[in-house]
Amino acid sequence: MTDSRTAVVVGVGLIGGSVGLALRRAGWTVTGVEKSAERRAQALAIGAVDVAVTPAELVAVAECDLAIVAVPVSVAAPIVTDLLAGGAAVVTDVGSVKGPIAAEVADSRFVPGHPMAGSEQDGLDGASADLFSGATWVLSPTPETDDSAFAEVRQVVASLGAHAINVPPERHDTLVAVVSHVPHLTAATLMRLADGRAEEHRSLLRLAAGGFRDMTRIAAGHPSIWPDICAQNRTAIVEVLDQLVGDLSGLREVVAEGDEAKLLAHLEGARHARRNLPTTAPGAEAMSEMRIPVLDRQGEIAAVATLAADLDVNIYDLEIAHSTEGPRGVIVVLVETAMAERFQGGLMALGYRPSVRALD
Repeated sequence: MTDSRTAVVVGVGLIGGSVGLALRRAGWTVTGVEKSAERRAQALAIGAVDVAVTPAELVAVAECDLAIVAVPVSVAAPIVTDLLAGGAAVVTDVGSVKGPIAAEVADSRFVPGHPMAGSEQDGLDGASADLFSGATWVLSPTPETDDSAFAEVRQVVASLGAHAINVPPERHDTLVAVVSHVPHLTAATLMRLADGRAEEHRSLLRLAAGGFRDMTRIAAGHPSIWPDICAQNRTAIVEVLDQLVGDLSGLREVVAEGDEAKLLAHLEGARHARRNLPTTAPGAEAMSEMRIPVLDRQGEIAAVATLAADLDVNIYDLEIAHSTEGPRGVIVVLVETAMAERFQGGLMALGYRPSVRALD
């Protein structure tokens, strides 16, 4: 990154403010676009932006190397369109629903995205340059997305400390309904249940142990974003809620019947799944470099990254080298050595001819 790189962040709340802080720390010049005068002043005061302007000035500042749209998902698409029309080289967003905006914005310079990070603190009070360190950041390029735009956003995401994965928009929405949207609704419901019982037994919440606090922690998040999210991802959320209600009903019967064997199997299965959640990246000694010759055409990086997500292979670094002697290039990725054979086989099944070498 050089000091000359410019970014526009639209919406300087928790995520937008954190992006601004992280980009400025990396040497970017950041312009924040925010309708709240109080928030514009706070963003300047904490160093999240170099310049703060109103939404009426958006088009005037749109020409930049990268624009990040951090506003409610229902109003993001028109802003993305305005930024593209105003000359932004690459635009991404951070909304937690990807299908609608991906369908509405068809432009080679747009890369839909969603950082899986947050804080119980609202707005800029919770903003941090380290918010994305170690977090998963989903990128959901559309068929129109140019490989160079995708690679640019992926590089920026990595520079913020996040791990980028590629998931198609519709699949993203189905998955986050399971791991984000329904868990938040469940935590909120459990918290309301406990609060209602506390009216009868005032000591109840004083007895809340660590497990209860861990389960309901996300219920402390800002509620105003959730009606919008639920409206945008209604179908997937309702489907997962139906499954959750069914599973809880089944568990109720197991408890009511006193079936200890079924209950133990249920709990052991959950324990095993929880212990096998992905953790941190492996060291260099456990990594391999894979070089994938490709045609120098739109969509190659997205295709490779999507296959990796399908095969549950994490890509820890990615770059593309363009050939000067024809329409070919090489995608270079870093993956775990233990997963390299699986990934190589999947690529070969699609007609690619990758080579693999372990890092020394």
